[in-house]
Amino acid sequence: MDKGYEKEQFKSLSIKASVAAKFNKFCKEISLSKSMTLLVMIEFFEENCISPTESMGPNMETLEKRISLLIKKRMNGMIAIMKDIEKNQTKPTVAMLQSLFEQAEPKKKVRMVEKNDPYLEKDVRFREKKYLNNNDDA
Repeated sequence: MDKGYEKEQFKSLSIKASVAAKFNKFCKEISLSKSMTLLVMIEFFEENCISPTESMGPNMETLEKRISLLIKKRMNGMIAIMKDIEKNQTKPTVAMLQSLFEQAEPKKKVRMVEKNDPYLEKDVRFREKKYLNNNDDA
């Protein structure tokens, strides 16, 4: 049964046998009942302001223009959404992460080296290594 049209009565239409055969074949191809196929066709013509008796030349151009306008509007909407997400979510999050990493940067530790100096205390195994500048001669 057709959804939404279960309680409606049937009416008959008189059409030629060859037209009925083509219509039945078309209904099977799109997998709809005859009533729903006819309804879909009528709604298509009404929605797109197309007359089945007119040539599709100028009307096809207007359809293409309408479709391109719809696509442009949707693309502009998507761009606006992405810019809003970038402005309100991505940039503040990146700024917070960068500030966290700048604060948590580890300090350089002084390198420890073992000394084999007999004059050092026996309990101390490591001393700070003194870095020499290029100007110092030691």
